[in-house]
Amino acid sequence: MDHRTPPGNIAPHIPADAYRRAQATGQPVVIVVHDTHPAGSPWRRALLPFAIAGAVVAGGWGLVACLCLLLDAAAHTATVIAGAAGPIGIGGITLKLARTKHT
Repeated sequence: MDHRTPPGNIAPHIPADAYRRAQATGQPVVIVVHDTHPAGSPWRRALLPFAIAGAVVAGGWGLVACLCLLLDAAAHTATVIAGAAGPIGIGGITLKLARTKHT
C-alpha cells in the first residue's frame, strides 16, 4: 500500500540526526515556527462569510424584483388583450372582461 503525505505542513518536523543527538546528549531541541499568515487575516476570515451572505440577500431581492416586474407585465398584457377582445358570450351569458377608461 502506498503511503502519501497529506498536503500542507501538519506539524514541525525534527530531523532524525538532531533527534538522536538530543537523545544521546540530553540537549534540548528548539523548534522555530515561522508564522506565514498576514496581519489582516482574521478580518478576512470574518469578512468572507458576511460578503457571501450579502451577495445571497442581494440576489434574493433581485429575484423578487424580477418576479414583480414579470407579473406586472403579464397583468398589463392580459388587460390589453381583454380590452381588445370585447365582451365574450358563452351560451347566452355575456361577460365583459375589461372596462373602458372614462376620460
